Amino acid sequence: MEDLLLKCDVHKDKKVEMFCQDHSQLCCTVCAFLCHRQCTNVTLISESAKHLSMDMQQLSNKLQTIVDELNKLKITQEASIQSVEVSCNEKLLKIQDLRKRLNAALDALENTTLKELDEIRTTMLTVLKKDIDNCNRLKDDLQTLREAVNGLCDKSKKEIEFIASRKCLDKIQESESYLKEQPVNVQSLMIFQANTDIEQYLSKQSSLGRIVDSMQSLKLKMNPDQVLTVMRTSEYTVSIPSDTRDYIISGICSMPCGQVIVADYFNKKVKLLDKHYNVSSHCDVSGYPWEICQITSSEVAVTFNKDVQFISINNGNLVSGTKISLQHNVKGIAHHKGALYITSGTALYSYTLTGTLVKKLFKDAGGSSVLLRSESCWGQDLCHQPHTAQAPYSGYRWDPNINP
Repeated sequence: MEDLLLKCDVHKDKKVEMFCQDHSQLCCTVCAFLCHRQCTNVTLISESAKHLSMDMQQLSNKLQTIVDELNKLKITQEASIQSVEVSCNEKLLKIQDLRKRLNAALDALENTTLKELDEIRTTMLTVLKKDIDNCNRLKDDLQTLREAVNGLCDKSKKEIEFIASRKCLDKIQESESYLKEQPVNVQSLMIFQANTDIEQYLSKQSSLGRIVDSMQSLKLKMNPDQVLTVMRTSEYTVSIPSDTRDYIISGICSMPCGQVIVADYFNKKVKLLDKHYNVSSHCDVSGYPWEICQITSSEVAVTFNKDVQFISINNGNLVSGTKISLQHNVKGIAHHKGALYITSGTALYSYTLTGTLVKKLFKDAGGSSVLLRSESCWGQDLCHQPHTAQAPYSGYRWDPNINP
């Protein structure tokens, strides 16, 4: 045991003989020569031990406590590994099931289209075959009358000639009328107009669904009572040529990649800012956007009117995705472990990511007006995102149903 303790951790063939108080580090003669020549408080172990005052039993208990905590963490993380594998397999089955349902839906669309194609084909062939039969009938009748007329050329039978001429004229008139009704030199073709909406919608999707990590993605190790001091501030403009009004930032969300997504209320736009806070992309929304929160590392959710619009970052561009419509006004929004928490102005609801109501968590029966600062990203909001924009109407009540 003494050999184990005396062995230098860096130079295994050397023994610990000195202690550097400047670095609080045990060292052998090689360590002292290579790494601690400039240190002023390097002493022999025998000298440092004179000032040692340590309860070895207390130290042993402390070591055992930490060992126990490490074992607990190890067991927990090993169980988490199993949980991750099980969860991954479950989600894999769901993804495969979704793909099967999508394939079945596409097969159904294809079968419907093929059935329509066959019905139109049958109709067209029936009409064409009927025309062929009429042509054959008229042709045979005319040919028969022609042979009869040729047989009367050398005979003088006025009654027969009169009858033959009338029948010929009637048949000629019938044939000419039929020919006039038919299209001339027009080839019968079928035209297929593809439903491009399906392909365009699929091309805008970045995946079959959202994979949400339920584990805490960011662990902040800091004193909650620590005072933070703002060292400096900077101002940036996020206006773009297509803006029709002065912009007001009603929501802001910082993405893990360093980009920032903001909601421009008056211009009905969601804008993507690069690391230098320049607008690199934007997309329009159908209402005045209120709030914005992060869903995944590349997707956010934006609220307006009674809708929640999912918007993703795809190849540096903002792309609109699924939109869910609710039965009440939508103002504030936050996302946590696959659940959406949405405020209407007077109530707080819990929803799934597909828009299914889970529960009404809170209802304020006191009033119906909206205090803008209480729910927007201009202060302490549901998203817990650090915001620098200031509320232009901070402290005032504002009816969201009035056109600003």
